[in-house]
Amino acid sequence: MVNARRDFFARCAVLLLAAAVLTATAWNRGAEYDEQYTLFVTSGTPRPIWPTTPLRADAVTQMQAEHADVATVARDLRRTDVHPPLYFWAVVGWRAIAGDGLFAIRMLSVACALAALTAVGAIARRCAIPPALAMLLTLGCYGFAYTGGIARGFALAQMLTLAGIVGVLARHWTGAGLLLGCAVLTNYLAVFVAATVLLLTVCAGRRLQAEAPHRRAPGRIGIALQLAGGFVPPVLLAGWFFMAQRDSRPGQFPPFEWLPALLRIARYAAANLTGGLPLYAPEPARIWVAAILASGLVLPVGAAIVRRRCGPFPLVICALAPALGLLALGFAFDNTPIELRYLAFGTPFAALLVARARPRRWVLGILFAVQTASIAGLIVRPETMQPARSSARAAAALALDGAVAIPRGNDGVGIVGAFAMEAPPSLPLLIVGPEDSPAAIRQHLSGFRRAVLVLLPQDGAAQAAIPAMRAALADPGWREIAKASNIVGAEVVAFERTDRPE
Repeated sequence: MVNARRDFFARCAVLLLAAAVLTATAWNRGAEYDEQYTLFVTSGTPRPIWPTTPLRADAVTQMQAEHADVATVARDLRRTDVHPPLYFWAVVGWRAIAGDGLFAIRMLSVACALAALTAVGAIARRCAIPPALAMLLTLGCYGFAYTGGIARGFALAQMLTLAGIVGVLARHWTGAGLLLGCAVLTNYLAVFVAATVLLLTVCAGRRLQAEAPHRRAPGRIGIALQLAGGFVPPVLLAGWFFMAQRDSRPGQFPPFEWLPALLRIARYAAANLTGGLPLYAPEPARIWVAAILASGLVLPVGAAIVRRRCGPFPLVICALAPALGLLALGFAFDNTPIELRYLAFGTPFAALLVARARPRRWVLGILFAVQTASIAGLIVRPETMQPARSSARAAAALALDGAVAIPRGNDGVGIVGAFAMEAPPSLPLLIVGPEDSPAAIRQHLSGFRRAVLVLLPQDGAAQAAIPAMRAALADPGWREIAKASNIVGAEVVAFERTDRPE
């Protein structure tokens, strides 16, 4: 009884710590490219058409504050996007309660991440793993904390996946299948863990029946049918969306090659644990810092895991499922869809494995120290953030009463929305597309004494627009007067008009 009470208070303490960490992450991190799709889709303007003349930054944020209903969101997702609808439908309801700001919408992910941690604790208890330790290790994973603080559907998909596993362990087959299917309806990539769990559960049917002789446990076929009864309907709905979206973003990822894909998997798998720590070192030393972190953490923890059983649920397979699934997906479609946040679906299972292994105290001490530094960097370090905030602040400081030119990007959403959210509301923005000529750009800026170019090469269309932006002010009528430094991932250059003819 005393141990149960102590365990309960320990789990509550971890959840309180998680609430503080994830809320700080949601509050302090700059606006991100992909988050703008959440805001614009749920505002009813999934692909805005921007004017060719400068507009105020707050015109962009006012457009994001509009509200769309679930039918409009579904139609726009099928027509313009590559994501399933459940998260966006949840955001529609959440915005009606919590508000329209980015922080308010991010708090939906925070709530889902806290629920996911609660599910980790429930899985740990059923697998004879210290629950509070498993939850704390999960929170410390950079990938988990990052996806738990941004306005995207990863945290909701993670929560539904883990809740589905809790349902499996409790032998609530139909409910478990429904939760796992809803995870896929939230994020297509959740299918790797969801399908793995379903397959393992069906394969373990006889053992599960033997473990519960006092209950009327169905056989393997009965378990499969009940799981399918919950899983199939949401997956069919997800498939209906996927079939309409499958050709909407060709060329989004580079072509598939085995060695680069494996190296990318390894790098992002390590980043899920250590985050941006290697980025804080000077360029020549980064690779060595990364190697030391990997060998100093992975080897001792791996050895501890090998010495112990993995518990009643095959956590190793679930931890590897996202990486293996992404490799298979890339090979099948000849692209490399490998990102840190995609691999974050495996972080709770890696944490459960480590907690199950019960490493020595010095190993846990090192692990917690690295995770603490990693999460602190997630919250405060600009190296871990996208360039919208730092570039917007630098541009506003240099522009004074002038205008700022930014690239439109692939579809006028990610770059424009994030920059406008971080810029002063009255700052004039000229949105430049890859088709705009230097003369046209120069003409649109002719009414301002000062102009600032913000060169954000975040996608292919932005990279195509940058040469014309540079050429527009490489003219006798303009002279460079300042350049911002320490901007990660962007270049900010200020120009002033001269008295010479253009």
